[in-house]
Amino acid sequence: MKAVIYGAGAIGGWMGVKLAQAGHDLGAVARGATLAALREHGLRLIEGGETRAVRVRAVEDPAELGVQDLVVVAVKGPAMASVAAHIAPLLGPQTIVLTAMNGVPWWFCDGLGGNFAGKRLKSVDPDGAIAEAIPGEQTVGCVVHASCLVEAPGVIRHHQGNGLIVGEAAGRPSERVKALTEALVAAGFNASMSEQIQRDVWYKLWGNMTMNPISAMTGATTDRILSDELVRNFVTSVMLEAKEIGARFGIPIDQAPQDRHAVTLKLGAMKTSMLQDVQARKPVELDALVSAVRELGQLTGVQTPYTDALLGLARLHASTLGLY
Repeated sequence: MKAVIYGAGAIGGWMGVKLAQAGHDLGAVARGATLAALREHGLRLIEGGETRAVRVRAVEDPAELGVQDLVVVAVKGPAMASVAAHIAPLLGPQTIVLTAMNGVPWWFCDGLGGNFAGKRLKSVDPDGAIAEAIPGEQTVGCVVHASCLVEAPGVIRHHQGNGLIVGEAAGRPSERVKALTEALVAAGFNASMSEQIQRDVWYKLWGNMTMNPISAMTGATTDRILSDELVRNFVTSVMLEAKEIGARFGIPIDQAPQDRHAVTLKLGAMKTSMLQDVQARKPVELDALVSAVRELGQLTGVQTPYTDALLGLARLHASTLGLY
């Protein structure tokens, strides 16, 4: 495939190296120090004690790359407006746009039924520009179960995990997703095809929507957050609100928050992506992780006082730092 990584950060860079190693023609859209590093040294991945470098055609203007078979969008939520404004030259009629992002995406409601089908969430796509720029019929969602960090511009360190779950934004299996899943497996990922990617997005969000902003505000790793009884109880209350919201739009979660806490604690002292962003003074993606849940609560008629408190505090903290 001709594949391009739009956002060669931690997850995008990790995926890009593996795709290039599997023989795919790799390009990347980047800026500043990352662009310079990719042009001089290639894209580098530190994994299992080894550093691997792959050649990548790195550009700032997507028009220099032209139409691709696969575009992996791996940016933070705040960058999506810019992606939408510049992605057009990469897209042909058969191009697959694979969104490897945290939180609720702009296409989330496309795969829901009833009154929620096709609704646009103002919290993640305020004016509909993203949905207009990236056709839903070409969009495939990707839930990433891996931990990576940017060691330096163009240098990614893989920490743990190798899982990718992919599925049509429209919420149903397809032959092209089956073929894409097979290509990802061949590239070394533990990839699987989802029957409804919205379920996988929502389940991952169920833990991320609390750990990320709380860690960003406190500077604490996930083990310390859950070791504090009062904070853990607050996290549980937020998760119960989200669980009720999901049940109302057709994605019930059969676990209790305590079950998820136990899973998170097994991961050890995890530094969340939002805490990494705050420490690097990068914009935080609160809207996709928390604002969208609040908006879905309003749409489903679920009261969300704990989610509201989390959003208000995290938003105030981030805006005070100039990161929101």
